[in-house]
Amino acid sequence: MLHLALRMAAHRITALLAVACAVLGGAALITTTGVLAESGLRSQLPPGRLGGADVVVAAEQEFHPSGDLPIALPERATVPARLVDRLAALPGVTAAVGDIGFPAALVDGRGRPVPVAQDPATAGHGWSSTRLLAGARVEGRAPSGAKAVAVDAAAADAAGLAVGDRVRVVANGRPAAYRVSALVDAPGAGGGVWFADGTAAALAGRDTGGEGPRAGTVDLVGLRAADGAGERVADAVRAQVAGTGLRVTTGADRGEAVAPGVGSARSLLILLAGSLGGIVLLITGFVVAGALGVTIAGQRRDLALMRAVGATPRQIRRLAAAQSTVVAALALVPGVAAGYLLAGRFRELLADRDVLPSELPLTVSPLPALATLLLVAAAVQLSARCAAWRTSRMPATEAVAESRSEPRTPSRARTTAGLLLILGACALSVVPLLSRTVLGASVTSVAGIVAAIGLALSGPALVRSAGEAVVRRLRPGVAAPTWLALSNVRAYALRLSGVVSPLAMGVVFVLTYTLTQTTVLAATSDDTRTGTLAQYELTAPALGGLPDGTLPAVRDVPGVRAAAPAGTTTVVWEYDELGEPAAESASAMILGPDARGVVDLGVTEGSLDRLTGATVAVGAEAARTRDAGVGKRLRLVLGDGARVDARVVAVYDRGLGFGPVVLSRELAAGHTTTGLDQRALVRTDGTREAGRALAELAAGRPGLAVASTAPDTSGADAPPEVWVNLAVVVVLLGYLLLSIANKLVAATAQRRAEIAALRLVGTTPRQVRAMMRREAAVIAAAALVSGLLLSAVPLALLGQGFLGHPWPAGPPWLLPAVAATVALTSYLTIEIPTRHALRTPPADALRTG
Repeated sequence: MLHLALRMAAHRITALLAVACAVLGGAALITTTGVLAESGLRSQLPPGRLGGADVVVAAEQEFHPSGDLPIALPERATVPARLVDRLAALPGVTAAVGDIGFPAALVDGRGRPVPVAQDPATAGHGWSSTRLLAGARVEGRAPSGAKAVAVDAAAADAAGLAVGDRVRVVANGRPAAYRVSALVDAPGAGGGVWFADGTAAALAGRDTGGEGPRAGTVDLVGLRAADGAGERVADAVRAQVAGTGLRVTTGADRGEAVAPGVGSARSLLILLAGSLGGIVLLITGFVVAGALGVTIAGQRRDLALMRAVGATPRQIRRLAAAQSTVVAALALVPGVAAGYLLAGRFRELLADRDVLPSELPLTVSPLPALATLLLVAAAVQLSARCAAWRTSRMPATEAVAESRSEPRTPSRARTTAGLLLILGACALSVVPLLSRTVLGASVTSVAGIVAAIGLALSGPALVRSAGEAVVRRLRPGVAAPTWLALSNVRAYALRLSGVVSPLAMGVVFVLTYTLTQTTVLAATSDDTRTGTLAQYELTAPALGGLPDGTLPAVRDVPGVRAAAPAGTTTVVWEYDELGEPAAESASAMILGPDARGVVDLGVTEGSLDRLTGATVAVGAEAARTRDAGVGKRLRLVLGDGARVDARVVAVYDRGLGFGPVVLSRELAAGHTTTGLDQRALVRTDGTREAGRALAELAAGRPGLAVASTAPDTSGADAPPEVWVNLAVVVVLLGYLLLSIANKLVAATAQRRAEIAALRLVGTTPRQVRAMMRREAAVIAAAALVSGLLLSAVPLALLGQGFLGHPWPAGPPWLLPAVAATVALTSYLTIEIPTRHALRTPPADALRTG
């Protein structure tokens, strides 16, 4: 069977090249998705500043909902400081260090911040934390007293500092002058500023007996063990902390304790791979099935003759599957290799857009390749057997008779299933009217793809009906090429729909996927623009947060009408859905009652005046779907894992722009990594003098930056997810177009006998080319019209639900670009093989066709 399959494949190289290209591209995309998913599950950060610790004890930074994937908690959770002495007493422990991190930055002589660490929000540490560094070289002495610091050697070199120099440091928002007592050179540790342990604890609000919510805590405990005692110490520590919710990590897992935000980055990779995986598998299966359909259709005569000489239906299907599997196997190897390379480029894109930390590596293993092999092999086997099903089941004489044509009557069951899918897609399109959320908007692209699959199933019947309607209305004097082209449309509806459907899917995919992103972005920008009363925003990213005294100084600036702090964190909202517990992670703003002067959330119930203590405001969509009206109590898990019950004091309309939840400042206090305000929103009287005064204030304070709150119409400030999604669109569109082009070339090349017969009855090469060009025009027009019709309902309802009018927001050049791409693809992939076929003598083409 394999030998026969290879012999048949050798005579259909052109058609099988389409299969090979479809498999290669599909394997690359599936492998890329698999690498991203595995990296989200298994990727590990380097230990960084914990490289010298053998065992690390830190709080759990994940929330584990019932029956679902863990949700990362990005705010640093703390560990009781008293645990340090208990662990230090364990046998085999040579050092136990309670590490804390807080915002710290150097300021040079010109008043500019000097980067001392990758993350200024956690650059400050106690001197004892240097014992956790691997291979650190120290020049000078440990800092002692409240006005001495040790500085990272690279940062000191950049600032021109030496041991004994005076330097200005902004520590946890408090600027002060310090003396440099030591320089610390620890490659790979990420840098930092080290204070005396007591000074660090006081600056961070961690000293025992303090009043803050984090008093008497540390971020983590690092242990050094005697030689050969690492595993024994780790087991003893696990026994000590059992039942406390603390995690004990060793080896490569230590990097997870360095930065809790990495957990959210890994979760993002899993979510991204999950959302991409469905679309990638769907499009890959569609393209591979279409390419195999063209290949098997070109072999109907050979398969029919085999039926006539006694081959069983099962043997016919096995033969079709065998030759397809051979071609797929040849394409899988380069496809998988390309997938690993594509995953690397995709990770670089995510890192450049600050979606992933640059130090988070990809996990490379054979598992994605194995999964790709199994999925693609299964898809090829299933598609080939389905494509050969009709020929294998027909009586031998009927199969031979039909081998030079195609089925004249499209399957009624297939047509009905396709129309039902199109109707189902229209029903799905209603979701954005009911849910003005990102999740509700994502249904639009799903509805478009479902409708495109419905077109692929019902396409033969629709194309045949349209062709018959057009032919009946042709005038008697119509040109011969036009008559031939339209007659082919009517007679070979299955063949034509096999080309129109993937082109239409490309149109639908690009329009719905792209315009969904741009429409949501426009609606979000509209909410934010309308609801932001402040004209300016002050931040201090190089300092890890706004320094103390910033807000009073801003309020004293002439022309300032209102100024209020604002922040952003993450919460997990626990609620009941259909009687079952559910949880969802969401971004949450942190505001106080004074925010009314700088933002207008569109409050419809309650008031922000009462946003104090354990209270929240919620978006109208969330309030409606989760029964969270004013006066209700919510179960929330804050960003550091703390569980709170909060009372709803306001419901607002602009949830798309400001998020589903707003926390009071008192509720969030002590539950964020830095504790500092991230930004200040400032509303002025609108005069230029007020703007200049704010700029002068920012210029006179180290690290302070002022910017306009007006949206950037260039799209430069678009969320990173938008650029990631658009990159996905480009990659998938390229795969679709390449596969469609190969399919068109293969389908046209298989018509050599038809073209030769036309030439033998007197049709000139010019008339043949004119006929094929008209067919290309019909294909392009049909794909564009059907793609636009299938996209119209989902996009109209999306625009109505999110923007208030029945059209989406997006670039005006998108539709002309799509139309030009479809037309060019149709023309070139038909014109080139037609010219090649015309160079073959008709008799030779009939003999070999």
